[in-house]
Amino acid sequence: QVQLVESGGGLVQAGGSLRLSCAASGRTLSSYTMGWFRQIPGKEREFVADISWSYGIIFYSESVKGRFTISRDNAKNTVYLQMNSLKPEDTAVYYCAASRTGHSTTPGNFGSWGQGTQVTVSS
Repeated sequence: QVQLVESGGGLVQAGGSLRLSCAASGRTLSSYTMGWFRQIPGKEREFVADISWSYGIIFYSESVKGRFTISRDNAKNTVYLQMNSLKPEDTAVYYCAASRTGHSTTPGNFGSWGQGTQVTVSS
């Protein structure tokens, strides 16, 4: 199990940028895939992006591809989500998650979750 803490959420205007951080505890994350999901009240939790810690293999959802960038800092045990060209429909609570089973768009395949950080994009 991994403990995850998100930060960096806030209010931003449409077209602006925001960077989310997820600090992870643990001896090593080399066997993990780290993911970002988001959720609007009343809607299903949605996959955003993930990255394999060892190899840096990245997947994005269609809705964010070209606008968001996921990355990792091995020394800091931190994964980032750089969000550019933000749209009002990006407004959601964003969650960091960790999986031992590789890339997946399914929340249930991620065994560890952060508390979430609110991102609000105004028009």
